[in-house]
Amino acid sequence: MKRHPQLQPLSDEHHAALVLARQMRREGAAGEGADLDAGWQDAQLRFARELEPHFRVEESALFPPLEAAGEAALVARGRADHARLRELIASAPEPATALAFGEILHRHVRFEERELFPRAEAVLPEAVLAEVGRAARARGI
Repeated sequence: MKRHPQLQPLSDEHHAALVLARQMRREGAAGEGADLDAGWQDAQLRFARELEPHFRVEESALFPPLEAAGEAALVARGRADHARLRELIASAPEPATALAFGEILHRHVRFEERELFPRAEAVLPEAVLAEVGRAARARGI
């Protein structure tokens, strides 16, 4: 699906998030060990560098106008996913935690691409979408 140009930077980041989700699901399924510890440290670094700025753009520039446009349920799910992912990444590297993180991140990306972004494109005016794009660029996305 062709994404609105102002949402494209956020959408482009989803590929890297899906790669991270797959890595965490694999490491979580493999169990304890040095690979999990190293993988978890990498995930924490990538979360801080890639996912957290992405989440902040959505939470500051995309979610409020979507909520004002009557899309409270979509916004609530997005916020809940972000909160759960933050909670998990702050945890110790356990197989179940890595698995849950990977599964939630995977579902979250699919939710944004299949539901949240298409709805934003349908209900938000061009000026609001342009502000989302500016916010993404300001955060280096």
